[in-house]
Amino acid sequence: MNPTNPTAATSRDPGENGDADRRRGRRQLLVLAAIFFVPLAVAFWLYYGPSDWRPVGGTNQGDLIDPAVPLPEPDFAHSGGADKLSSTLFRGKWTIAYLGAGRCDERCRRALYLSRQSRIALNKDMDRVQRVFLATDGCCDQEFLLAEHPDLVVVPLGDDATSRSLLERFPALGDVPAPAAGRLWIVDPLGNLVLSYSERSPDKALLSDLEKLLRLSHIG
Repeated sequence: MNPTNPTAATSRDPGENGDADRRRGRRQLLVLAAIFFVPLAVAFWLYYGPSDWRPVGGTNQGDLIDPAVPLPEPDFAHSGGADKLSSTLFRGKWTIAYLGAGRCDERCRRALYLSRQSRIALNKDMDRVQRVFLATDGCCDQEFLLAEHPDLVVVPLGDDATSRSLLERFPALGDVPAPAAGRLWIVDPLGNLVLSYSERSPDKALLSDLEKLLRLSHIG
């Protein structure tokens, strides 16, 4: 007669069952951690590691100003005709700025129209954006501006130190100096030039970039 109890031989001590459950739980936790952290670690290594890999291209459609160019806080009180403007004009909001001759030729009028329509298309975010016309000379066709662009902040610039210090911060993107290029510019709420748009830029480029910037930004 075999004294061995088959039931006793096949059963486990409750403590052993608990240890097995804990080991299985730790393995599952390690697998879940690896699923989350391994891709993150690989991405971090690719970007910051010795491979010098960087993602190519970008999602912005305008010309990126890299590095961003900080604009001065201009002393408008001594800028000849712009004494009602604040030195914090480019602070606190996103700005669509047009830089060009105050007589506002056809290119100027198209650019101002594009900036107006792009701002309106932002809907609930439009109050986070202001429009500024930096008029370099011959300012301005007030009747046209008041009729078509009553929300536009017009900054007449001359040959004074305030105007020069502001204008020299706008880079020439190509062979044409910035004041003569007829470009639209985006200024962030900290007063930095970040993007620019030439006459050849797609009409939707400005709106597309603004929507992304406002979605990602916690300022302005």
